[in-house]
Amino acid sequence: MRHIEIKKNDFILNEEVEVVYEKKITPFGNSAKIDAPKKYRGWRAYVVIVKE
Repeated sequence: MRHIEIKKNDFILNEEVEVVYEKKITPFGNSAKIDAPKKYRGWRAYVVIVKE
């Protein structure tokens, strides 16, 4: 069961997770992309943009 909660600066996600990893967003033509391992093609994913 999925549960997402956002309060002020806190982000809480309760869900069964396979893997968590961090990637850098890279340029791709006039857009950008995030690479993911081939084995996760077709899976649902969350992308969270954070301030640096």
